[in-house]
Amino acid sequence: MALSMPYQVVLAVALAVVGVFACVHLAMVFLHVAPSNTLTKRHGQAVDDWVYPEFEQNWKLFAPNPLQQNVSVEVRAELVAADGSRRTTGWIDLTAQDAEAIRHNPMPSHAQQNELRRAVDFYLNSHSDDHTPNGMRGRLSEEYMRRIAMLRLADRSGDVERVQLRTVTRAVPAPAWSSEKTDTAPSYRDFPWWPVTDADRPAGADRSRTEAGR
Repeated sequence: MALSMPYQVVLAVALAVVGVFACVHLAMVFLHVAPSNTLTKRHGQAVDDWVYPEFEQNWKLFAPNPLQQNVSVEVRAELVAADGSRRTTGWIDLTAQDAEAIRHNPMPSHAQQNELRRAVDFYLNSHSDDHTPNGMRGRLSEEYMRRIAMLRLADRSGDVERVQLRTVTRAVPAPAWSSEKTDTAPSYRDFPWWPVTDADRPAGADRSRTEAGR
């Protein structure tokens, strides 16, 4: 049956809005992945605001020089005992925990596969080499890293005063049949010590919202 005139107008407007949105989105994604050009230099911030974080693209899978390193994320914590004494834990390999959970698991979770990797990429891409945050995204990435660490330290989170993370990078060794010599000695990049707030603890966010609503 033919639609009445009002419905035809509504349908035409809806299709026009969807079409405009699709064109704008395709243009923004194209500019995001395209090489640097006049438009991206002039409107780069607008493109980034559109793409991040919902539509972020990562093309490393198709890069001509795929990654040849294993990067692990480790954390240690400064604990405060009931008597006020402090001690620092050893380094805990968070990546090894994920690898163990994934191994022999036919359906590993997205968090086990990508949470740490994406969090570290987010942090490094929003900080300078001396760990200075680049605006709000930098500060948000620090909070994200702290909260991931506290989730992994849930059994002792009430005693944690500060946490520190680091990345450990090791080159993938050459295969046995290759004559290539690869230096597999690890290199370390230490992040700053971050004080832990109540909001960083596993139940902190819910508690903070409850208190704020009183």
